[in-house]
Amino acid sequence: MRIRSVSFNNRRKGFRVRTAKSELWYPYAKLHGTPRGAPTVVSVSVDTELAREGFTYRLDSGQEGSVHVEQVLEYNQDPAYLRDLLLYKLTLEAQKRIASSRLSRREIIRRLGTSASQLYRLLDQTNSRKSVDQMLALLHVLDCDVDLVVRSKSA
Repeated sequence: MRIRSVSFNNRRKGFRVRTAKSELWYPYAKLHGTPRGAPTVVSVSVDTELAREGFTYRLDSGQEGSVHVEQVLEYNQDPAYLRDLLLYKLTLEAQKRIASSRLSRREIIRRLGTSASQLYRLLDQTNSRKSVDQMLALLHVLDCDVDLVVRSKSA
């Protein structure tokens, strides 16, 4: 996801990040390596070296830093980002299970009732167009029980 614009607000102590889909807030308190106290940002810009997927800020002390859009999405608990993160974790687990499974890939493909290319798409952790249903079916074929745990957030 690319950043369209970014601005800072020293009074509210945060950045306003505008993407194609939404406008998000990111507080100074989440910046890494900032001095204790109240940092004052003097400039901020969308970073083209990060392919417009991050921004760079400069503090009044001369210190510079960068923030990637994924940090902003994680802080704001963006549902699409959280879904992609869940798919990523399920994919890594499926890759581990296939590596240690006694089943051949052909047998896994047969049990899934799909094609080889579809199995390789499921095992590609960069593919975010697959569904959680497909990953659960794959893990079921690999004799895994997947439990979804819902718990209250800790403070």
